[in-house]
Amino acid sequence: MKLRYLVTLFLTCSMLSMNGQSVDKDVLFTVADEPVYASEFLRVYNKNLDLVQDESQKDVDEYLKLFTNYKLKLKEAKSLKLHEKSSYVRELSNYKKQLAKNYITDSKVTDDLVEEAYERMSYEVNANHILVKVNDNAKPNDTLAAYNKILKLRDRVLKEGFEKVRAEVHNGQTVYGEKLGYFGGFKMVYKFESVAFNTEVGEISKPFRTRFGYHIVNVIDKRKSRGERTVSHIMVIENKRDSLAEKPEVRIREIYKKLNQGEAFESLAKQFSDDKNSAPKGGKLKPFASGQLRAKEFEDVAFNLESEGEVSEPFKTDFGWHIVKLNNKKSVASFEAMKPELVEKVKRDSRSKLIDEALVNKLKSKYNISDEEPNLDYFTSILNEDYFKRTWKLPADFKGKQPLVKIGSKQFSYNDFGVYLVNTQRNTPKKESLESLLSKKYDAFLNDNLIKYQEDNLELENEDYAHIVAEYRDGLLLFDLMENTIWNTAKTDSTAIKQFYEANKANYVKPKRIDAVVASSAKQKTLKKVSKLLSKNMPLDKIKTLVNSKDKINVIFTSGIMDAEHQALPKDFNFRTGLSKIQKHNDAFVIINVKSVLPQEQKTFEESKGMVISDYQNHKENNWLNDLRAKYPVEVKKEVLAKIKTQLKK
Repeated sequence: MKLRYLVTLFLTCSMLSMNGQSVDKDVLFTVADEPVYASEFLRVYNKNLDLVQDESQKDVDEYLKLFTNYKLKLKEAKSLKLHEKSSYVRELSNYKKQLAKNYITDSKVTDDLVEEAYERMSYEVNANHILVKVNDNAKPNDTLAAYNKILKLRDRVLKEGFEKVRAEVHNGQTVYGEKLGYFGGFKMVYKFESVAFNTEVGEISKPFRTRFGYHIVNVIDKRKSRGERTVSHIMVIENKRDSLAEKPEVRIREIYKKLNQGEAFESLAKQFSDDKNSAPKGGKLKPFASGQLRAKEFEDVAFNLESEGEVSEPFKTDFGWHIVKLNNKKSVASFEAMKPELVEKVKRDSRSKLIDEALVNKLKSKYNISDEEPNLDYFTSILNEDYFKRTWKLPADFKGKQPLVKIGSKQFSYNDFGVYLVNTQRNTPKKESLESLLSKKYDAFLNDNLIKYQEDNLELENEDYAHIVAEYRDGLLLFDLMENTIWNTAKTDSTAIKQFYEANKANYVKPKRIDAVVASSAKQKTLKKVSKLLSKNMPLDKIKTLVNSKDKINVIFTSGIMDAEHQALPKDFNFRTGLSKIQKHNDAFVIINVKSVLPQEQKTFEESKGMVISDYQNHKENNWLNDLRAKYPVEVKKEVLAKIKTQLKK
């Protein structure tokens, strides 16, 4: 299930279904005699008031229409038994399990790990390492051999030097000797990160193990994090569809010359940058930190600029040619600002094992579970070597009814643990004593069931968790309904979509456009000269040679088919053939030579297919909602609605 569609549905339908049984029992409306309470509507309305973009949705009557539509759809989804589908049940269960982690974690351990993570994200370590690879579940002899090998390599390193040994022993299969460069918190597995950060510069760590094998680390340098940069850029990309267009390197260097002539960076970005998102903002980009950008070249240039206002020379990335201006640089954000993000990272990281251990101890205390293991002698007596062959079965006379451990109100029996043993024997990679095996299995069984019991009862214990689960439960249901009823129509209603296009052709036209040349300059006087040359029908290349030189770019020309929204054209530009007057635009001056005006033109079905499908889906949804209103009559209690409006005005 793609969650971005759930977000879209959430914003469109405002589908936050809270468990609306509050003190206020007023029924606002009924859907086929099923009550919907005023308290629920008020919570939903108030919670979403700042989220909706459409002002009409803030009107109570308009919002009520959306809310009744939402309830109608839910009614239909349940009548179709979509909530009984195995895929729905499975996804909801997975979501509840994931969400529950935020509510049953041990906050003290989490806070300590978050503080440690912040400290490590404030610095970067430059290190190299040697790894002797060995599987996490390797046999004892293989594990010992790997450990002895890393010990010998460390002895060699201390005598011969780390780099010499690293380069010699790397084979890319059993032994890896790698230069890692600089890295900060969360870039390596937690154990590796901890050793690297805790080893002094110039020192070589003692051998340690991760899931990859045994390592030694040589720490070369530590430095403060490079922090965050805010930059603006001008980007020029190659127009492969226009063989006559200037090469991007030529154009970017012309723009760079204009910068050196004193023209404003922001003005040139507005006029000529091909990054349509940042150009209207003078080329300004959102702040970024090391490792956030896909273009390493861009990042390196940005971080190498020292002074605010400093501008780079033109440079190339995989995305095009750029000029970058440094607007602001700042160090790592404060701990308070980063804490929410760090909490989520810690919970997803291998650090989470430490949190899990603390959680289990907390739940043992909550449900009064003794640290003393129950007597497992009976299980020792029935277990045998078949378990390590993964063929072991419970004996026919198994005493399954015997009580084993009680968590809260739930009693677990021998049978529960016996079934667990059968189901997990595949996860027993190495042979060990039966007593040791059973002790580990019981710990795992108890831990799993402690967490599951807490998850299963969380909706009863935590109101906030219950509300969020309810929101997701209904959102998932509506997504399934909308996908099958409306959104997949493009696959099944191709004939109907074409008929809809034919009936609504007037809505799908190309706007009025011009074939024009736009000359842009910081100086009005220069454009007067250009105007005279254009009026003589002089070729563009010749005009360029007369107004520009190798060292100085006074005018930049943009040519092609343009509509009214084109960035080169002033707002409300009058489309007519001929040479325009000089006009001010984007902190510069422009003159437009319109060769021809192209009238509105009917789009073909293929050209407008995406818009047609969207409009058709809206049309189909409206008709469908009318059918639902007939199927499930909605009755609004006007006196209750009036009370709600009065309450909201206060």
